[in-house]
Amino acid sequence: MKFELEKSQLDIQKAAARFAKGEFDKELALELERTHSYPTDIWKKACAEGFIGLHFPEQYGGSGYGVFENALVLEAFCRQDSGIGAAMLTAPFGCEIILHHGTEAQKDHYLNMVTSGAGLSAGAFTEPMHGSDITRMSTTAVRDGEDWVLNGVKTFITNAGICAFYILLVQTDIEAGHKGQSMFIVDADLPGIEVASVGEKMGLKMIPTGEVSLKNVRVPGSALLGVENKGFYQVLQFFDESRIGVAAQAVGTAQGAFDRAIDYIKGREQFGIKIAKFQAIQHKLAEMATQLELARLITYKAAWFADHKKPDAKLSAMAKYYAGKVASEVASESMQLFGGYGYITEFEVERFYRDARITEIYEGTREIQKNIIAGQVLGKLR
Repeated sequence: MKFELEKSQLDIQKAAARFAKGEFDKELALELERTHSYPTDIWKKACAEGFIGLHFPEQYGGSGYGVFENALVLEAFCRQDSGIGAAMLTAPFGCEIILHHGTEAQKDHYLNMVTSGAGLSAGAFTEPMHGSDITRMSTTAVRDGEDWVLNGVKTFITNAGICAFYILLVQTDIEAGHKGQSMFIVDADLPGIEVASVGEKMGLKMIPTGEVSLKNVRVPGSALLGVENKGFYQVLQFFDESRIGVAAQAVGTAQGAFDRAIDYIKGREQFGIKIAKFQAIQHKLAEMATQLELARLITYKAAWFADHKKPDAKLSAMAKYYAGKVASEVASESMQLFGGYGYITEFEVERFYRDARITEIYEGTREIQKNIIAGQVLGKLR
């Protein structure tokens, strides 16, 4: 078994790192976070360079690469800047469902919209009353002639208010529970859609997170995404893939914080000695480096399996769970190595620390990941 990247993958990794280094300006990032502004110009440039939707087929504006290559890009982006990198990760959020289950017309229109920089997407699955329990949906879609009428509320929706369309999970058969859920693509400018902020966030301040209310929102029959009443299963498939992207985000964020800590301790003196020479510091670095390597390996393995038509829910959950845990711990320890300076915005590591924490929460909390892993390990219990 080869434990090295192919030349094309190395080229993509280097190109992503080069792009991020040239475009993810530190002062710009601080300003975008301060003003809660989405990095629109950078996103459009990333689209032009082919980084957004890299894993989509060429006819939809992608490059025909896989989940693995996309993970390499996301890792490189988040290593350079945790906030801008996360914004690039979420720009096409939910579009894999369109890719795998959409009609040709849906794929041609919406995927090209995202990859060209014409519009952002937003996956809308979480609801105020049910949280991580997507087996229960209060948002409904009811047939009215050839149309559907949608009513309900979605919360913690990334890109809410700035996206061009939502990918919604709703109840189409109330009596059937999760077996009666369906997916819809809903244009964001339709009458009856209102967006409100969920409040000030700890991190990812460049990306809006909102509550989306739908009141008698009418969509045509062509808005149905995939097979009616199969939405729950479509979302589960999506999460198995999207969690790999979050794991890559976590690895990149952890590596970015670690890089900054290494640079700092090599130059910082305490008691007349470079603190990098202290054995206690070196042992801490050894632990962090080992954690990073393990997180990267399991993320790459999960991505490899996804690309080789062997999607593994357990591996994806393990990668997301462990990489998120490592991101939080490594970012925290990196900030500690800075001492008081780590608490200062100018030194960036505090932002990496704040941005890392979300990787243990969204796309399913770490507790949800443990449930998935344990379920796969135990199998069906009698």
